[in-house]
Amino acid sequence: MSEQNSQPVVNTEPDLSKPPGPNMVRVTFLPEGRTVEFEYGSMPYEHHGKPMSFLDVAENFNIFLDHACGGSCACTTCHIWVKNGEKGISEAEDDELDRMETAADVQLSSRLGCQAVITGPGTYVVEIPSWNRNYVSEGKPLALAESKS
Repeated sequence: MSEQNSQPVVNTEPDLSKPPGPNMVRVTFLPEGRTVEFEYGSMPYEHHGKPMSFLDVAENFNIFLDHACGGSCACTTCHIWVKNGEKGISEAEDDELDRMETAADVQLSSRLGCQAVITGPGTYVVEIPSWNRNYVSEGKPLALAESKS
């Protein structure tokens, strides 16, 4: 991976009718439907999960993805389902596979957001399962917590 700069090239409102530009990463977080776009390798590391993991992206763009263990692969609160872009994501390592054995509702597309690393430019879509959103106890947006019920 290239050296990460302190100022990422960010498109705050990407044109979703067009594919991302060269060397750009586009990530959509469901069910919130929030899409972010940035130049691959330019995002600063926020020390949550592995660099360029979905948790790292979420933290950089103020998207809530629970991570009770701080992103150290010691829990499953950042469990996500990868809906698109799986070929551009790192392979799951043994620690993640072992941890996923304790996760609820594991699917073929299940990954831990702190361990699934984006390995190149492209379009990615991930879903945070509704039962895995811990908004109320973490003091996160009330509107999202209320929509769970």
